[in-house]
Amino acid sequence: MNQIPEDEDLALLDATEEALHEAVAGADQQKVNELIHGLPAHEALRQASLMEAKERDQLMSLLTPEEAADMVAEAPTNLAASIVNELDSAVASKVMEILPSGVKTDIVQEMEQQSAETILSTMTSEAADEVRRLSQYDPDSAGGLMETDTFTFAVDDTVGTLLQRLIKGDEQFERYRGQHPYILDTDGKLVGVVSLRNLLRSKRAVQLADIMTPVISVPPTMHQDDLVELFEEHPFLGVPVVDEQGILLGAVSRDSITQAEMERVEHESLSMQKVGDELRSMPTVLRSRRRLAWLSSNIVLNIIAASVISAYEETLAAVIAIAVFLPMVSDMSGCSGNQAVAVSMRELSLGLVRPIDLFHVLRKELSVGIINGIVLGILIGIVAWVWKDNGYLGLVIGLALSLNTLLAVSIGGTVPLLLKRFGIDPAVASGPLLTTVTDMAGFFLVLSLASLMMAQLLA
Repeated sequence: MNQIPEDEDLALLDATEEALHEAVAGADQQKVNELIHGLPAHEALRQASLMEAKERDQLMSLLTPEEAADMVAEAPTNLAASIVNELDSAVASKVMEILPSGVKTDIVQEMEQQSAETILSTMTSEAADEVRRLSQYDPDSAGGLMETDTFTFAVDDTVGTLLQRLIKGDEQFERYRGQHPYILDTDGKLVGVVSLRNLLRSKRAVQLADIMTPVISVPPTMHQDDLVELFEEHPFLGVPVVDEQGILLGAVSRDSITQAEMERVEHESLSMQKVGDELRSMPTVLRSRRRLAWLSSNIVLNIIAASVISAYEETLAAVIAIAVFLPMVSDMSGCSGNQAVAVSMRELSLGLVRPIDLFHVLRKELSVGIINGIVLGILIGIVAWVWKDNGYLGLVIGLALSLNTLLAVSIGGTVPLLLKRFGIDPAVASGPLLTTVTDMAGFFLVLSLASLMMAQLLA
């Protein structure tokens, strides 16, 4: 769990946030860049993600390409693609030029083809061709995970040449993390690698070809699962990727494999809640549609479960017929709440929200909850009406589900933030708390509404 910032730190961040809004509104480019530069990358991204789309576009247009690229690189792929897609094509191309090859490729693959081609057409032909080439690889393969910037030397280079390059601090050196010096022949084929031990034990005039050792390489088609096994078997920081002719294409770092595995686990977890890669910076209608795609079909499953209770309906008093729909109301509301929990957990892990953003999260969830509550209430109300041939029963059940859905998403979105604020693990406590509250509220709403309309229900 990330450490909760101290109160003075929160006050400072709040002041920075207010100053940033003012600087963006006043189009103060220097002030905007100073404020963003003074923030950690994840906090700068959080500030941007909390802005409305128009204000965020203004912010990105005021940033230098370097600051904008740092923010885009920090963002999850779908948010990064959205940010780049909203930029002016000339600005977007400058930002894309700075990004690592793997990040550029992920962004282009996330975009619609026409939007991607518009941006690629404004980039240099070399950079655009590189992205198009990398886009052909499966994202879960070595080709899709590799970086094309490699730490390479020729066979006739010396130890002194390598050391001089290290000392100079090449501006691209940060991109070589997880790589040893790879040695290439005159045709660009990978022929060896130099270990740090051999490098330190050798004189400066010694050629790298004399101290290099054989290197384990992988094809660009190797799947992520096989790469995981390779890194488990060997203590490599990175592994080179070569084509069929042995030409060096790039390198996959241990860090990139670890990150890819974390993203896969996260995606599988979110898929169980049917929210995918949702962020609250996405359009409300899109978020609502994505959630409704599963929630609407889930009504069918709940009808099947409820029909078991209905088999005993003849033995129950008339009002007890409402009990058929009790599990449907509580379960459907719980599903909506769990989707909100999953999104809050994801945004907390990415640093896009903090406990002080509770009212922002609540506002965003209420907008989705109103839409989904109305749609699901109408659907289940019609089912109850047709099934039991009682319009008032449909009204009771539909209204109860609508209100409980609104309550569930509000709780689901905000409870993880509240638990985080008080040092409680939201991943453990959010689900049970949500389930308990939505069940109690669902039963109360159904039964209290039924009590108010008892005469119409029994008519």
